[in-house]
Amino acid sequence: MSQRLDRIDLLRALAMVWMTAYHFCFDLDHFGLIQQDFYRDPFWTWQRTTIVSLFLFTAGLSQAVAVHQGQTWPRFWKRWAQVAGAALLVTAGSLMMFPNSFIYFGVLHGIAVMLIVVRLTAGWGVWLWPLGALAIGAKFAAPELIAALPALTVLDSQWLNWIGLISRLPRTEDYVPLLPWLGVMWWGVAAGRWALHHRPHWLGEADVPATGLFRAGVVLGRWSLSYYLLHQPVLLGLISAVVWLVR
Repeated sequence: MSQRLDRIDLLRALAMVWMTAYHFCFDLDHFGLIQQDFYRDPFWTWQRTTIVSLFLFTAGLSQAVAVHQGQTWPRFWKRWAQVAGAALLVTAGSLMMFPNSFIYFGVLHGIAVMLIVVRLTAGWGVWLWPLGALAIGAKFAAPELIAALPALTVLDSQWLNWIGLISRLPRTEDYVPLLPWLGVMWWGVAAGRWALHHRPHWLGEADVPATGLFRAGVVLGRWSLSYYLLHQPVLLGLISAVVWLVR
């Protein structure tokens, strides 16, 4: 039987709380209550990069644990279908709110594709470290490569930019392509496999008190997908209500 490791759930909960704070500020800007540049200001762009990295690294840790515990392919596909279905809901919701910049390959879309790749490569051991570095490095090499070979500009198209080998960012509210982010998830898998074999206590096994802030974090980490889908509608609804009451 699979066993949840509480510290992984706590790490995921940290990402969720940080993401909520980020999206709350984004929504305030959307309603004109604050003035911030979430697309170019390094204060916000680096936060987004760190939050997504934490999400994907944790997803890699979870996949390492799942493989170590003998997760079957049917169970894997059941979870994958939940992620893929949630990604479609995000696309539908963003299409209504941002018709000109809707999310067609955001974090959940990226995770859905990366989960399959990671599952197939989880047994590659230490090779995941250099492969992860190459995946991350590809992001920085792509613009130069496309400039040298103009025929590769086809990779900038909406049909292929999900790969991540691009020379310009697409117009979308969330964009998490295969490269470089697969590298972060690969590093999560590699780190998880190393910890399971050498420092299993680092990941933690049900050693968090049954009550208190830690337990709340564990619960949030275990229900992260549901929380991800619900937090923005709730935030938007609350801010809309406040704006309507004040104005």
